[in-house]
Amino acid sequence: MKMPKFGIRKVVDSFKTRSFRVGGYSVVATAIVIAIAVAVNLLANALPASLTQFDTTPGQLFTVSQQTEKLVSGLEEDVTVYWVVRSGYEESYIGTLLDQYEALNSHIKVVKKDPDVNPGFVQQYTDNFTENSLIVEAGGKSRYVDYGDIFVMDYESYYYYGEQNWSFCGESEVTSAIDYVLSEDLPTVYTLTGHGELALPTTFATAVEKENIETAELSLLTEEAIPEDAAALLIYAPQRDISEDEKTKIETYLGNGGKLILITDPPQEGALTNLEAVMAHYGITAQEGIVVEGDRDHYIWGTPYYLLPELNSHTITSPLISSGYYVLLPIAQGLTVSSDLPDTMVVSELLTTSSSAFSKAAGYNLNTYEKEEGDAEGPFALAVLASETLDDGIYGDVVWVSSTSLLDEQTNEMVSGGNQDFFLNILNYLCQSEDSGISIHAKSLSTEYLTMQTSTASMLTVLIIGILPAAYLAAGIYIWFRRKRR
Repeated sequence: MKMPKFGIRKVVDSFKTRSFRVGGYSVVATAIVIAIAVAVNLLANALPASLTQFDTTPGQLFTVSQQTEKLVSGLEEDVTVYWVVRSGYEESYIGTLLDQYEALNSHIKVVKKDPDVNPGFVQQYTDNFTENSLIVEAGGKSRYVDYGDIFVMDYESYYYYGEQNWSFCGESEVTSAIDYVLSEDLPTVYTLTGHGELALPTTFATAVEKENIETAELSLLTEEAIPEDAAALLIYAPQRDISEDEKTKIETYLGNGGKLILITDPPQEGALTNLEAVMAHYGITAQEGIVVEGDRDHYIWGTPYYLLPELNSHTITSPLISSGYYVLLPIAQGLTVSSDLPDTMVVSELLTTSSSAFSKAAGYNLNTYEKEEGDAEGPFALAVLASETLDDGIYGDVVWVSSTSLLDEQTNEMVSGGNQDFFLNILNYLCQSEDSGISIHAKSLSTEYLTMQTSTASMLTVLIIGILPAAYLAAGIYIWFRRKRR
């Protein structure tokens, strides 16, 4: 049956109408937009996460540090990060962080492993695993990173104050694991015993371990010398002085390029004569008494011996300065550096007081914060690094920090971990482990302490309690007066 001619013509004419042309343009435009969107999505998926994912989280949770960039970008060996997780149960924080690592270097490969599908695989690395944990492997060496070490709660804060303060430690854990599997030998730091020294607090000991630095106790009363494998010797809070024999052993060690970290308090009973003699070789001497600050910008809580020292530019302090962290040293002894140093000696004052500081000769018996006769004028150093050039280009390095509160856990919390970072940076610097870390700071998922100088706190108090209410009151009176005149 033939279609009538007028029917064919009507169909043909319908394609020539204005409505058809407008509709056709819309269809073509829609198709072009869809094609562009598909192309953009394909291109975006092909780009590294660092170019397509923007970190807008408080505290920049997923922005990796310069330390991680330096280590990972320079990788020349393949590193596999196995993500132990069932499909559909992936923790988004971990996934976003791992994307950043893959974007930094093609040698980093993230592989998901379902523990239900591959139970035997996980058992090769650990007997007890938690979902969303990680296994980092390279060259047959591996480290297991538990989910409980990635998201960490401050149980002490919860126990005492009922606050659940969580930290995201993903970057520090993954970077540490990568450094571990690529390291052939781990440095060992020996801690001196036999003089009433304190053990490293748990938080600091754990942090040192995660920096891939091993620790071991050492008694120079029983050992003939400091072991040859010592990356550094740590003397922390000695209550009594070392003997002449121990002094000789330490000097011999330093003369062969050894490293020393000395952390002391203003002595309460008797001077640390032999230890101070070791440091005197580097032109560093301790001032008698306790440092009191005269500048309110350099102490907190209205207590002039709760010192917020100035951080001076150095490899050790630069990460803290750039991140805006403080170091807090309650009760410290002033250190002075000789102006007459040999050409082979370089001394850097890492932490210093203001020029308004002075040392109270009364020490622990002080009964006023005012400067009295016999008190020594500042400024002082509170942490000093001295490097001596020895034969064959070898360097002997010593660091002296004049307050054991540096390693106090509660003090560390007051500055949101700044003290811990400073200590770890010292260890990494002396152990020649700059590539491994220079401490990566854990990122708070709750609230970090806001540390501010006393002068700033006073200014804000006056502003909030005095100026702002007075301004509102004045504005109210002015408006009332104007309306009344009308």
